[in-house]
Amino acid sequence: MRLNPSYRVYFKEESVDIPASMEELLALFEAKEKGSAKKLTSFLKDAQYKYEFGINKLVYYPSKSVTEFIKPDIISGTIKYSIFSSFEKLVHKHFKHPHLLEILKFPVLFLGAKPKDTPALYSLMNYADLELGTWYPMGGMHKIVEAMEALAIEKGVKILTDESVEGFTIVNNKITNVKTAKSTHPTEVVIGSADYHHIDQQLLPKEHRQYSEKYWDTRVMAPSSLIFYLGINRKLKNLKHHNLFFDESFDEHAKEIYDNPSWPKKPLFYVCAPSVTDASVAPEGKENLFILIPVAPGISEQENVREEYLQMILNRIKQHTGEDIKPEEIIVKHSYAHKEFIKDYNSFKGNAYGLANTLTQTAFLKPKLHHKKIKNLLFSGQLTVPGPGVPPALISGIVAAEEANKLFKN
Repeated sequence: MRLNPSYRVYFKEESVDIPASMEELLALFEAKEKGSAKKLTSFLKDAQYKYEFGINKLVYYPSKSVTEFIKPDIISGTIKYSIFSSFEKLVHKHFKHPHLLEILKFPVLFLGAKPKDTPALYSLMNYADLELGTWYPMGGMHKIVEAMEALAIEKGVKILTDESVEGFTIVNNKITNVKTAKSTHPTEVVIGSADYHHIDQQLLPKEHRQYSEKYWDTRVMAPSSLIFYLGINRKLKNLKHHNLFFDESFDEHAKEIYDNPSWPKKPLFYVCAPSVTDASVAPEGKENLFILIPVAPGISEQENVREEYLQMILNRIKQHTGEDIKPEEIIVKHSYAHKEFIKDYNSFKGNAYGLANTLTQTAFLKPKLHHKKIKNLLFSGQLTVPGPGVPPALISGIVAAEEANKLFKN
């Protein structure tokens, strides 16, 4: 179902609801900055082209080489829409009000670079956010996983769980067997959708690795996250389904993620309260909260850091919403950060969002979908093309599957 409002943004002095209606959204922008409704219309029209150009065309290229992109329509589109200029320049060209700038900049916070280092192509995220809207699968995001599993089984897929891959048998530069903790499975084609670095550096023998450790160490990673899962023993007021707390400096937090990787002093954060929309995700009369703080990947964790951040976040929620969540009201509490991402997903440097979408890590400059040494090994997921995020990671699976079909035909 589509959410309305799409989300609420808390600034230092006020909160702003982002409406689902375009008419109301234009009125909101105009009220903040005279003339900005017309500018938003122009900005979103440009962003729509990039979305259709990027999502319907570019993301489905396997990006084997630059030659895939040397086509008249791609070259003309790149020039016409300044796709490789700075996202920050594009936004500042249209708007001046700090609240409008932060609303438009926030989606790129997770792409792995500050807005000034992010290609203007990614204004397509603003189109998806503001025009296509925010949607929620009733029952929670896991319903998507369950639907995919059901479809796979219907199509004859055999799914083996609790059987971690430990290595491969490689003969004549082809994988003939996948070795797991429980068994050995003969194979014709392998699509590695686990963490790319983990497969490349830990599962493959040295002579068959695609990249060096130095290569990986010089990759720019998107953020990791400190996450809290909380069950509250009562209903909360003044929270929407999605809530962004932008009550501190966007630029300072971005610097602590990208320029000087460290635990942020006054982070921006996100609070999801799905039980506001969906009664099935919490017992009656109780609230389900998911809190996320973007943090730099690869940083070490000091003792008690999680508890300190949780208290900071609860204090700021109280300050802006009036909700004083006391320790005894928290009946479920779990936290998740770098070491859990590494333990559960073998995530490189504990990242949560894959490889940063910088100009030098875009398309054919990302880690290759095809292994250059092993003929029947392909990759999918957030460290290869087209990039991080749920939709791109799913699309990478489609692209890898199509490339695998070509291997079968050959």
